[in-house]
Amino acid sequence: MPKREGNIDWDKARARLEALERATEARDTFTDEAALAALDARALSLARPAQVPVLPGSQREMVRFKAAGQTYALESRFILEVMRAPELTLLPGAPPLLRGLTLLRGEVLPVVELAPLFGRPAAQGTGPVLVVGTARAELGLRTDEVMEVVVLTGTELLPAPPSLEEEAGALVSGVSPDGTLVLEGEALLADERLVFELSEEGVA
Repeated sequence: MPKREGNIDWDKARARLEALERATEARDTFTDEAALAALDARALSLARPAQVPVLPGSQREMVRFKAAGQTYALESRFILEVMRAPELTLLPGAPPLLRGLTLLRGEVLPVVELAPLFGRPAAQGTGPVLVVGTARAELGLRTDEVMEVVVLTGTELLPAPPSLEEEAGALVSGVSPDGTLVLEGEALLADERLVFELSEEGVA
């Protein structure tokens, strides 16, 4: 009998990921999409500033992106690369935050949707995935589009609105004048709601 956690058929999910890995390894050519993704990763790596403490009023290099109609910004030092069009393995019965699983160089990466953290419905479309982590890839953030790299100063930011305090206040350090929610990378990676482990028992 297949192992199940709720309505998730984990045997089927693993089989799908294994098939995706075999298909990836079997590709003989370096596609345009793969080349662009590699260039994106290289550009982000070169542009990423040294990991130093953020001081009040200091400038931070941020990557702006849009997801489910909201614009966010995250420090570039937390973004390891951009996956332009990853293939996702969907998990029926998974929580709304977990959009699916994908493979990154043979490793399973959970891809999450930010909107439910902010009390908004998850978008149904697909788009680029930001690979987020510090020393290693820990999380994928599904986006509608990756917009630009900007430099923000802490003094430019407005306080997060009270409506965000209960659900996601710790994840937002401020709001830019154009309404962009500035995310805190450490809080994002430490949020237990965004930690998933694919094990024999399912997601934990």
